[in-house]
Amino acid sequence: MTDDKPLLVLIAGPYRSGTGGDPQAMAANLARLEEAAWPVFAAGHLPVIGEWIALPVLHSAGAGPTDPLADQVLYPAARRLLAHCDAVLRLPGESAGADQDVALARRRGLPVYDDVAQIPSRVPREAA
Repeated sequence: MTDDKPLLVLIAGPYRSGTGGDPQAMAANLARLEEAAWPVFAAGHLPVIGEWIALPVLHSAGAGPTDPLADQVLYPAARRLLAHCDAVLRLPGESAGADQDVALARRRGLPVYDDVAQIPSRVPREAA
């Protein structure tokens, strides 16, 4: 990649999907999303996960991911975040929210990757 600007890459995949509201299952799903953060960063880009934004917002409202307020925060936070992103990395697994992220990214003409190896590497200026 010749462009010196790192991509802001939204990592999208299951968080609440298939968990039945089980906090441990949601934590495991978040951990899987976060596992992709290092490879994206190592490729010279900036990874971001919607829950990194949405969960503190929910917490500040006195709510959590299974509260009714969550639907008014989780999906909108991802949409707002995606307005600033340059690409999406879609991880495997059923997720209505991640599917919405992918559809919005495609409408905006952003690249959608299904494997971190597909994301073009760049040499970060700070390492050069």
